[in-house]
Amino acid sequence: QVQLVESGGDLVQAGGSLRLSCVASGMIFSINAMGWYRQAPGKQRELVAGITRDSTTNYADSVKGRFTISRDNAKNTVYLQMNSLKPEDTAVYYCNTFKWGRNYWGQGTQVTVSS
Repeated sequence: QVQLVESGGDLVQAGGSLRLSCVASGMIFSINAMGWYRQAPGKQRELVAGITRDSTTNYADSVKGRFTISRDNAKNTVYLQMNSLKPEDTAVYYCNTFKWGRNYWGQGTQVTVSS
């Protein structure tokens, strides 16, 4: 059973930084692409960043140049470094992987950016 556990969310002032972590279990982490999504109140869940098994990355236009996704296969962990945070980054952030024909999600971690 795949499990994804996020941590690192917090309340931070605009311009600040946070690093989110997601620890995966129940799968061979190193061969799976991973992603970070977010969902703000009243909005649809959206892709923030993704990383492939060979560490190729992609980002939403709204976070390019500010966020960095990375992975540590030895720790079964994917990270999201978030710099220059803006109030519009406020959301619940979810870790994701797609395996065996379905999406797996973590429980989410709240990021709140105050102006």
